Amino acid sequence: MSLPSQTPVSPETPTLPRRLLLRMAAAAGSVTAAVLAGCGFSGRPAARSEADMAFRRVAARHLYNRYNNRIYRGMLPPMLYAVGTLEVNLAGNGQVRSVRWMRGPTHAPEVMQEIEMMVRSAAPYPSPGGRGGRYVDTWLWDRSGRFQLDSLTEGQLRA
Repeated sequence: MSLPSQTPVSPETPTLPRRLLLRMAAAAGSVTAAVLAGCGFSGRPAARSEADMAFRRVAARHLYNRYNNRIYRGMLPPMLYAVGTLEVNLAGNGQVRSVRWMRGPTHAPEVMQEIEMMVRSAAPYPSPGGRGGRYVDTWLWDRSGRFQLDSLTEGQLRA
């Protein structure tokens, strides 16, 4: 398989689409595919089990109950102050083991600190069972300091 002719790559040049990268990997053989798989690149989003999604909603409801006065009611405005995706690792008893930003709103470090504090102080969460577990949710933060979680969002208005 030959690559389409393109101009030299520069910061302004768009990257190759995922579909083309996957075709190139398949054409190059299993070694390239194995390397891409080892990097976590599969060309499609990781499948989430129904149990994972259910626990994510349980954890979100727990946070909503704990911070009821901080929930943004109704559809969010078109422009949000901050959006960040946080992974929370829980022990079997619902205590927070750790938090890790998968995509943090680095332009708003005060929001990152506030979210981490809220997540930690909301413990204990409902038990994930066994030796614990993790969940990931996206925080949608308004300038007013109110928020919604992606798993329970009411949507967002269009501009």
